[in-house]
Amino acid sequence: MAGFNAGAASVGVCYGTSGDNLPPASTVVGMLRENGFTVVRLYWPDPAALAALAGTGIKVVVGAPNDVLPALAASESAAAAWVRQNIQAHPLVTFRYVVVGNEVPAGATAHLVPAMENVHAALAAAGLGHVKVTTAISQGTISVHLPPSAGEFTEEARSFMGYVVSFLERTRAPLLANLYPYFVYTLGLGHMDMSFALFTSPGTVVQDGEYGYQNLFDATVDALYTAVAKLGGSRVRVVVSETGWPTAGGAAASVENAMAYNQNLVRHVRKGTPRRPRRVEAYVFAMFNENLKEAGVEQNWGLFYPNMERVYPITFGA
Repeated sequence: MAGFNAGAASVGVCYGTSGDNLPPASTVVGMLRENGFTVVRLYWPDPAALAALAGTGIKVVVGAPNDVLPALAASESAAAAWVRQNIQAHPLVTFRYVVVGNEVPAGATAHLVPAMENVHAALAAAGLGHVKVTTAISQGTISVHLPPSAGEFTEEARSFMGYVVSFLERTRAPLLANLYPYFVYTLGLGHMDMSFALFTSPGTVVQDGEYGYQNLFDATVDALYTAVAKLGGSRVRVVVSETGWPTAGGAAASVENAMAYNQNLVRHVRKGTPRRPRRVEAYVFAMFNENLKEAGVEQNWGLFYPNMERVYPITFGA
């Protein structure tokens, strides 16, 4: 794999498995190591992936998928069993976060915080209280992106995010958010030039009081910080659990744009945002193009093709 960078990557990567032609997990873990990734996000506790990650020192963000939330919320013993089978069963894996639910739909949010509470208690009882429990929210929960000082959750999101933020503030866990400047730009939500979305604006585009914003990524992260603070989460750190740009299948989706966005992201995250000038923890979506996803852009976010070739040249260390 020519052009890889063996230094430590400044970003993590999302390893999705919605494909019928992907390499085996042991091969993928080798690719993670070759490319300097020190942290990976899994959407479910895939036994093959966890076995391959054991002993590597690569930190793992693992999901408790949406379909298990009702059981985890209803029963402390169910949560204890889930932790036993999926976390304790892998003592050589370095778990970073357990992500209870990913973009949980409105009808299921009543299960969210009870499930988080039960998993948190189960980890603590197992002597794994250092593994933080959180959830991952979608870009769609944010109703106001610009200016960041006016950042706001949607009314629907506020109905459950107050409980989520209270849990995270109490347990000192971060909030994970799947943030995509690509969608804000292509849906026309900000009436902006594409350079603002691709980190290529030559100067400040949005002046927000004392803070100048040169890219949409920073603006979105800081808008989310504002929205979280309004709900009492002044200590809650935002982790960008997915971000990226598609190479095909939709408006503005191209190899050139994807390469620009992701390479600029890698270089940028160390600087932080205007309001929080310290490194942003971010995960590029995704490791592979996944052919079982919905046709269109959804199949075209990968850094690699399933044959392990790079979709475009990029280095992950900044």
